[in-house]
Amino acid sequence: MRHLLGYFVQGLLLIAPLSVTIWAIVTVVNFLDEAILSQLEAIIGFRVPGLGLLALIVLITITGFLGSTILFRPVLAYFDRVISKAPLIKIIYTAVKDFLQAFVGQQRRFTEPVLVRVDDATEADRIGFVTSRDLSMLGLPEGRVAVYFPSSYTVLGELLIMPASRIRPLDIAPAEVMKYVISGGVTSIHSKQNVKQETKS
Repeated sequence: MRHLLGYFVQGLLLIAPLSVTIWAIVTVVNFLDEAILSQLEAIIGFRVPGLGLLALIVLITITGFLGSTILFRPVLAYFDRVISKAPLIKIIYTAVKDFLQAFVGQQRRFTEPVLVRVDDATEADRIGFVTSRDLSMLGLPEGRVAVYFPSSYTVLGELLIMPASRIRPLDIAPAEVMKYVISGGVTSIHSKQNVKQETKS
């Protein structure tokens, strides 16, 4: 029974952030559609589909602008403190927030693709991303780094602590590397050197 409960909680943590995000977007789009389209339809006499989605994009952009201002930051900090006091909501909110910030936020983590030698005998390498070079919070000395290994055809992956001497930086755009790894090596990849050569030719 305990194992089933553990699986349920694990499944909830995996599904909930995505479900909540999709539900929130659909709810807001439907609300804006009804609120704006009903008023606009009464004025111009015909319906304009998709206006709610456009309004959502504008609303998100304005929110992002306000969030970057000094006056609005205390409000966000207060909201974070309130959320942190709600046990389950805190887990979901933090998971969604950290996941989005890792890819598109100002504190992006997947910006340093590397090639890691994982087996000297077979000379096997793995493609990963250095997510942290300071692991003092784990009680580890300098020279150890955190490397995230995405899995093919999914955003799940592994995080390994590796000696810095075993990683080799890749001169390739992070987005290209992530696309290549997630696709299982099926998609083409464009290194910065190839782009420079194509530009010269």
